[in-house]
Amino acid sequence: MTEQDREIRKETRPRGKIRRKKPKFVRPESWRYVRLRENWRRPRGLDHKMRIRYRGWPPRVSSGYGGPKQTRGLHPSGYREILVYNVEALEGVDPKTQVVRIAHAVGKRKKARILAEAKKKELFILNVKEALPKKTESTEETDQQQESETEKTVAAEAKQEKQKEAKEET
Repeated sequence: MTEQDREIRKETRPRGKIRRKKPKFVRPESWRYVRLRENWRRPRGLDHKMRIRYRGWPPRVSSGYGGPKQTRGLHPSGYREILVYNVEALEGVDPKTQVVRIAHAVGKRKKARILAEAKKKELFILNVKEALPKKTESTEETDQQQESETEKTVAAEAKQEKQKEAKEET
């Protein structure tokens, strides 16, 4: 483990402690009705017990449950996330502390340029999958089988065409 990895772990350690203390915030009345999922919605009713914070009702989301200041804005990997729209934005990125996320609005051509430049600078890009998976032995074997089958079908078609031509000549 490198010194950099140790520092990242050290920075993100308080996150886990606070996450364990934080309650699971549920949508009001979601335990009562099947049609309501548990994803959080703010209670808005005038006499709503959860809005008024009655004892015995689940806790509401509030600023007091926020994460530690030193880890706010960090990607779960522990690196700072940088949003990139063009190749020029890669110049200021530090590969030791930052990772790149290519913006949604960037097209294929510009994305390809960004990827090439990021590869040169050895930057990690969050939202790009590998272009082609590496071929394993089993996939190579199936490719060879498919090629041989296509060759057989092509040869069979050519043979049938020759037979038709011979019939037409006679």
